Amino acid sequence: MVEPVPSSAAEDEPERAENGKNAESGANRKRRNRKAKKQRSFWVELPILIVVALVLAFVFQQFFARVYTIPSASMESTLHGCTGCYGDKVLVDKITYDFTDPGPGDVVVFKGPPPWLENDAPTQRSSNAVVRFFQDIGSVFGLAPPDERDFVKRIIATGGQTVQCCDAQNRVVVDGKALNEPYIHWVDPDNPHQDEFPPVKVPEGDVWVMGDNRNDSCDSRCQGGGGLNGVVPVANIIGKARIIVLPPNRWGGVSDTNPQENAQSVALGMSAPDWQQGVPLGAGAVAAWPAVALSRKLGSGARRVVKRKR
Repeated sequence: MVEPVPSSAAEDEPERAENGKNAESGANRKRRNRKAKKQRSFWVELPILIVVALVLAFVFQQFFARVYTIPSASMESTLHGCTGCYGDKVLVDKITYDFTDPGPGDVVVFKGPPPWLENDAPTQRSSNAVVRFFQDIGSVFGLAPPDERDFVKRIIATGGQTVQCCDAQNRVVVDGKALNEPYIHWVDPDNPHQDEFPPVKVPEGDVWVMGDNRNDSCDSRCQGGGGLNGVVPVANIIGKARIIVLPPNRWGGVSDTNPQENAQSVALGMSAPDWQQGVPLGAGAVAAWPAVALSRKLGSGARRVVKRKR
């Protein structure tokens, strides 16, 4: 049996459709109003974007990587820097050494230990408070030299190794092996000579560092008077130099050639002068004549004894 349809049903349909349209249009108006309220002017949003960007950059440079300015020529020509010129801006990886130990050949940025700071002039800061504020901000983002006493050098030897200079070919020696250092920059290419220094056993937890510009770098050889005063604690290392980010014509990675990888075994100690090297040969020649004469006499005597017995 078919149930009868109320006569009012057809009349209610248009009303419900109209109510639905009104509700939908009301929802659209609310969404448009919310969007209108959310939109801000460019000049209101710009400072917010700048602050957010600076905060993110600060966090990134504080914990992951930071840009440093190279202030001197001690790492030429790997890293360019000189007084009064536009030095390289280098991105330093600050998390690598959370998982690995610093190794020979790594170019590292580190806080100078106390012996290094005794005779080192402090970083110049303006006496103007406003200028000094912007200098401090710039140092955080690598646009100005850091306020802290930071250095950049290359690791030559690590804890437990013995380093000295030089062998007969004027090479640094670590644990009796002459290093292969293709990155060395000579101020005078016609005189590739580096100063000698006695053997130093690097304590565990420290590293021995030297500049690539070997004749224009005060490093572990001279800081604090050299020797054990020149070593750098691993705890002072901020990070590993990875990339030259500025200027654009210097873009590229930073060489981390391990000088110990193809090191050659050598006899420890300094080579003797030529005339001293000839002494053993001369002494041997002089001593040979008596020995030959004595052997001849003994031989002739033995032959005479044999003939008599016959």
